[in-house]
Amino acid sequence: MLAVAIVLTFGVCFLAYSNGSNDNFKGVATLFGSGTTDYRRALFWATATTFAGAIGSVFLAETLVNNFSGKGLVPDSVAASPEFLQAVVLGAGLCVLLASVLGFPISTTHSLIGGLVGAGFMAAGAGVNLEKLASSFFLPLLLSPVIAIVFAGVLYSVFHRFALLAGVTKEWCVCIGQKFVPISPSSSGATLASIASLEVSVADASKCIERYTGSMWGVSVHGVLDTAHYLSAGVVSFARGLNDTPKIVAALIGLKAVGLESGMLLVAVAMAIGGLLQASKVAKTMSKKITPLNHGQGFTANLVTGLLVVVASRIGMPVSTTHVVVGSLFGIGTVTGKADKRVVVGIVTAWVCTLPLAAAFAAGSYWALSALFGNAL
Repeated sequence: MLAVAIVLTFGVCFLAYSNGSNDNFKGVATLFGSGTTDYRRALFWATATTFAGAIGSVFLAETLVNNFSGKGLVPDSVAASPEFLQAVVLGAGLCVLLASVLGFPISTTHSLIGGLVGAGFMAAGAGVNLEKLASSFFLPLLLSPVIAIVFAGVLYSVFHRFALLAGVTKEWCVCIGQKFVPISPSSSGATLASIASLEVSVADASKCIERYTGSMWGVSVHGVLDTAHYLSAGVVSFARGLNDTPKIVAALIGLKAVGLESGMLLVAVAMAIGGLLQASKVAKTMSKKITPLNHGQGFTANLVTGLLVVVASRIGMPVSTTHVVVGSLFGIGTVTGKADKRVVVGIVTAWVCTLPLAAAFAAGSYWALSALFGNAL
């Protein structure tokens, strides 16, 4: 039994690491994308707040542990078998890690569902409950990005209108510096000093920063917005840790390999390591490629994402933070007319491929584990 627990714990840690590499930066992507802060500071903030959410899931998200244990989807005898649980976490982990290496932001939730289906069909065949699969998993995953697109687009339009009525405007930076003009040496060979002149130019677009001007009740609008943006990014990362940790730890709890609190802590640490070591490619896609952002747009996207994911976690609905974040960004990009539809199409294509790929990995893992260990696991 100890060997089973060790093998399964390794698999769960691998899945948590993969999850961190693909998901940890998503909550702070708007901070980096809008130029509010740099990559390292954004990643540190994401790691700290995601870890807090993972620990908080001990108290707030028990329902998701039950949903992702496989109970009700496959017969109880299968859901409790070590080879089934190990195949699920390996299949999902391999799929998520592959996406991270390629720079595609996919859903760990979707990968886990694929893992449950693939391992489930290998273990139970026709015993997989397709009705529960559709009602408990597919419906929330399909609806959440649509809700996020609409909600983010409408909320941004409201905020933008309010800012105009309040007299808040935008300004762009310019580069101001000295330009030194060298003077030719004199006939005697002595070098004369250069003449300095003031040079003013508009910054390169990639380095230009958009700021909000004006104040409300004597407080700088831009300063308040930056603070709110940081807080909203923290809320999104906290919500992601809250929503994803129970799904990953469900395999350990199902086999009673560790206690709930120990499992949550183990997953939280592995997720943090994955994010710190391997988040850069997904970070670039989320922050820079979907749509250009200013500070206000980033705050709005995070606010929508945080609200939707926290509510979903509280009621036990397995939505994907990835789907909600991308939906929010695309909704705002659609309103501003700056969304890169080709990038979004590529991301959605990766989403479509996630479930069958994870199912294939899980099915292969189940076959290999059964062939190698038989009833030893």
